Amino acid sequence: MKYFVVFLFFLSLHTFAQTTVRTDKVSATVLNDNDSKPLSNVNILNLNSVRGATTNDKGYFEIDVRVNDTLHLSIVGFQSLRVKVTNDWIKSKNTQIRLTEKAIALEEVVVTPYNLTGYLQIDAKHIPVKENYRYGISGLTYGYEAGEYSPNAFNRVLGSIFNPTDMLYNFFGKKPQELRKLREMKKDDTVRNILEQKFDREMIAIMLGVDKKEIPEILERCNYSESFIKTANDLQVLDAINDCYEEYRILKRKN
Repeated sequence: MKYFVVFLFFLSLHTFAQTTVRTDKVSATVLNDNDSKPLSNVNILNLNSVRGATTNDKGYFEIDVRVNDTLHLSIVGFQSLRVKVTNDWIKSKNTQIRLTEKAIALEEVVVTPYNLTGYLQIDAKHIPVKENYRYGISGLTYGYEAGEYSPNAFNRVLGSIFNPTDMLYNFFGKKPQELRKLREMKKDDTVRNILEQKFDREMIAIMLGVDKKEIPEILERCNYSESFIKTANDLQVLDAINDCYEEYRILKRKN
């Protein structure tokens, strides 16, 4: 009997070892495909574990991975790239990844100045100031951010959440796993730093599995102001969608 118990103990350990997926590291140097020069400050996001890294001044990075994880590489001015982790890459010590430059056409920007008189009391009345009112958003000092005051704001969000034909209802109802990944993104300091400097909504769109053009509509349905939607960095957008989703879950449970 004693030997049978010992046998079961080692069998369970062996089974556990087989089912546990090992975590490894991969490293690579990211180069400009045009001139083969290293690219610094390239953002790398592991789409499976939701952990991030950034290349140094020599274009080098390393990141924790598992086999078959997908890494997303992005930097302003270059085409983003997704790379799948393989056993060969984990074993390799001199992997190179090349990014291709984008052809960017700059649009004309017109800046309209304020006509100031030089008197503070008069000028303060002419410069538009909007209150921010959204709780818990990184970088916003005054809580809740919903643009100009609207007495029907809460009812609008509530109506969207419980209307089966509404885009917000369908979005939150069909993507709980993706939204949980967004919450995980906030736990990694490297990812937070990356998102704080980005304004292109690319990483958020990839994690949610939506087109970047859908994100402004999501924020609008959550009653965020136009100025916030246009000027917020990606970390603030992440916080905004998370907050709206938490409201959805609470109201859904109460219903």
